[in-house]
Amino acid sequence: MCVDSRAINKITIKYRFPIPRLDDMLDMMVGSIVFSKIDLRSGYHQIRIRPGDEWKTSFKTKDGLYKWLVMPFGLTNAPSTFMRIMTQVLKPFIGRFFVVYFDDIHIYSRSCKDHEEHLKQVMRTLRAEKFYINLKKCTFMSPSVVFLGFVVSSKGVETDPEKIKAIVDWPVPTNIHEVRSFHGMATFYRRFIRNFSSIMAPITECMKPGLFIWTKAANKAFEEIKSKMVNPFSPRPEIEYVFYDQLVSTRQGGYQKFLVKWQGKPHSENTWSTTTDFQKINPNLYELYQTSNSSEPSSFKLGRIDGEKPFKVYSRKKEKT
Repeated sequence: MCVDSRAINKITIKYRFPIPRLDDMLDMMVGSIVFSKIDLRSGYHQIRIRPGDEWKTSFKTKDGLYKWLVMPFGLTNAPSTFMRIMTQVLKPFIGRFFVVYFDDIHIYSRSCKDHEEHLKQVMRTLRAEKFYINLKKCTFMSPSVVFLGFVVSSKGVETDPEKIKAIVDWPVPTNIHEVRSFHGMATFYRRFIRNFSSIMAPITECMKPGLFIWTKAANKAFEEIKSKMVNPFSPRPEIEYVFYDQLVSTRQGGYQKFLVKWQGKPHSENTWSTTTDFQKINPNLYELYQTSNSSEPSSFKLGRIDGEKPFKVYSRKKEKT
């Protein structure tokens, strides 16, 4: 049975709950060696409609009117409500050994012993809050896990082979709609391809309104993107990350520029204003909080999201550890 909820959705005040960033969740899981996936049994239906509001979900059938007692699919605020409840219930574990993205619930640990304890904590909490799992769809103590189109293991983050096969087998686009479809699919895995935007630029040009023309440059970029998608892999970062600072002038004022080194090789560049205190950026697995207007590295508080290994910061004057 399918219920048309467009009428009630049209007059519903939209509830927006912040959705976690995919890159942040993947970074949290990197470095773990054992994973479990939890699947709730009809997750939406485990959340009851507020007493007195059930009539708002009424729908007509040949046998009369019915109303939902639990949260159905199709309501405009259902996804945000479900995400909020999962976040509130499991908040003590999120970022430590647990990530949740709607009904994608994963536990990750750095040892089997820790993982057993983490599983117990999560299960006790779900039981206390009266959430029930679908045991047949759960996976426990696995060396790898598929999470939102990525495969996470002790080696790092890899792409889902099934998704990559679709990109590699993609036929040459013949219209702007097909270009947009390929562009969106490839962009999802852009973290695995260095200089992705530059390589994709000729294809992006073909997406402009007007007469569709598939150029030689676009076709070359198309084949290059597909070739680079074969066995893409994002390894676990090693011990040393090195930042070089360089103060540059712009019309907006002073900017501090850092070059991030990934395993000893230049990886990415980040800029932020030095005129705003506590400006936060995320170069790979680091958080930097600016604590003053000074351009010296000593004015920055650096903390590993990953947590354990040391790193070094090099300035033009002296080394900071």
